[in-house]
Amino acid sequence: QVQLAESGGGLVQPGGSLRLSCTPSGFTLDYYAIGWFRRAPGKEREAVSCVGRSESSTWYADSVKGRFTVSRDNTKNLVTLQMNSLKPEDTAVYYCAANLMRSACPTYVLAHEYDYWGQGTQVTVSS
Repeated sequence: QVQLAESGGGLVQPGGSLRLSCTPSGFTLDYYAIGWFRRAPGKEREAVSCVGRSESSTWYADSVKGRFTVSRDNTKNLVTLQMNSLKPEDTAVYYCAANLMRSACPTYVLAHEYDYWGQGTQVTVSS
């Protein structure tokens, strides 16, 4: 069965950090662009970040630039999202997803282009 799984979410105070992981089962991530998305309560899903097959290809939403860093280790079949300087507005369920048609991140990261999705992990930023 092909699926993705996110882990690493939790409750953190403003200014704190979390590291999310995305691992697949039933396939390897090597060749595909991996996106991170989030959905906050009452809001639309939004793209947060993307990493291509190579880390030389990345994309970040303006709201997280300079605070979030996406990386991947193809030898471990793992993609991570390091989130620093977290803000209450970062509170959301975070999802990773695989784009089977792209090995690099496009100019615009669009959720409908992603084929496999995880179940999500909750990130809550609150004092």
